[in-house]
Amino acid sequence: MTQTIVVGAGFGGIATALRCRALGHEVTLLERLESLGGRAQVFERDGFKHDAGPTVITAPFMFEELFELFQKSLHDYATLVPLDTWYEFYFSDGSTFTYRGDIDHTLQEIARFNEADVAGYQKLLALSKKIFAVGFEQLSSQPFTQFSTMLKQVPALLRLHSYRTVFGLVSHFIKDEHLRKVFSVHPLLVGGNPYTTTSIYTLIHYLERQWGIHFCMGGTGALVDALTKLMEEEQITIRTGSDVDQITIENGVATGVVLASGEHLTADNVIFNGDAPHAYKALLPSYLKRQRIRRPDSLTQYSMGLYVLYFGTQKTYPDIAHHTIWLGPRHKELLEDIFDHHVIPDDFSLYLHRPTATDPSFGPPNCDSFYVLCPVSNLKSGTDWDIEGPKLRDRIVAALGDTILPGLDETICSDFWMTPEDFKTQYRSEHGAGFSIAPTLTQSAYFRYHNRDPDVSNLYFTGAGTHPGAGLPGVLSSAKVVENLLTGIST
Repeated sequence: MTQTIVVGAGFGGIATALRCRALGHEVTLLERLESLGGRAQVFERDGFKHDAGPTVITAPFMFEELFELFQKSLHDYATLVPLDTWYEFYFSDGSTFTYRGDIDHTLQEIARFNEADVAGYQKLLALSKKIFAVGFEQLSSQPFTQFSTMLKQVPALLRLHSYRTVFGLVSHFIKDEHLRKVFSVHPLLVGGNPYTTTSIYTLIHYLERQWGIHFCMGGTGALVDALTKLMEEEQITIRTGSDVDQITIENGVATGVVLASGEHLTADNVIFNGDAPHAYKALLPSYLKRQRIRRPDSLTQYSMGLYVLYFGTQKTYPDIAHHTIWLGPRHKELLEDIFDHHVIPDDFSLYLHRPTATDPSFGPPNCDSFYVLCPVSNLKSGTDWDIEGPKLRDRIVAALGDTILPGLDETICSDFWMTPEDFKTQYRSEHGAGFSIAPTLTQSAYFRYHNRDPDVSNLYFTGAGTHPGAGLPGVLSSAKVVENLLTGIST
């Protein structure tokens, strides 16, 4: 029986382990932390529960597929519920935009800002559907290990305006500045700057329209628990607290791993789910530590970093949606400070997650659980987060208290935060980047980290830094890519 080791139990690693098991492999899943889920950890503090990372489920069928591999149903393990309001946008001038699955409601909201943009949005949506058909349905599970594969897609990508940025494409159809921000926000959800991310990522817009936005009752951690139960039922060996020190290579073939404890595990395939730059820098034998596989670190564009503030309140805020996007006064200039200048500006934009809007179990009775995700520069900024972390916490609390969460400072009863330093130490992310390398055109498809090493046989990669990219659909698709490579469906 084929022996396969999967390193890293984030969603990409879990999905890969299950797909390999369905192929008949004997699978061992290794996780450095004491719990599975990768960035989908769960924190419990002072009676409040917080999902650490992903909160937006946009393609639930991809999770359903994992259970169907074994003739089982996700619905027997977890409950996913569709959200009526997808995002509530709050602008610095006090105006709001409610983004729902109901297309007629969306058109009405657009008309409130600019009636002429209704027709423009319909054209944008039609084009995003075409981009989705190619970028997601055709290419997201297609390996790009050969340059010829990339060349074959160039005509289609050009027809779909892939040379444009997301913001540039949206601006072609939408003229109102508020609406431009609304409909170009999606790259930020996967670590990209809308002003530099290839417009292929507008497929996310149609992805949401196709399946809606869902939430797993009990949180994303409950979804990890469901998948863990499935893995245990299917006899996948799961080892937590198992830190991989090296991937062993013999005669150009991956043969297993060496743990930090010194234990050597052998395998026919090694699949790394994590930050690919870290793997190439730290886990391969010294003669194979070659960043040149993609490009020198100095020429690599990494995603922004994340400052995540978790807190609980002694009261509820019933008017606050499950997902709120709070936009500061600056947009392009703020993103340039974060992505290009690597500074911590005085202003910010925020993503606010209130799971108690849907699932009251996240907090004590008559309380709310929140997290606030604030895009910041990655560690290339040189920021001392021991100093800046508490300051940013206070500024965020003050800004929210002055706007959508009145009296916040007085009602917070529990809080803590994560910074890019934590992403570096907890998740082994290069430069503390929140989403590995950025989704620019020159770092997509063939130009992203390959799902199979070009020089070492039987060494594979899944996760945010590989094709097709970050986000739950992205990392789950990377597992499909590896499955296709293992079965020889694609090369």
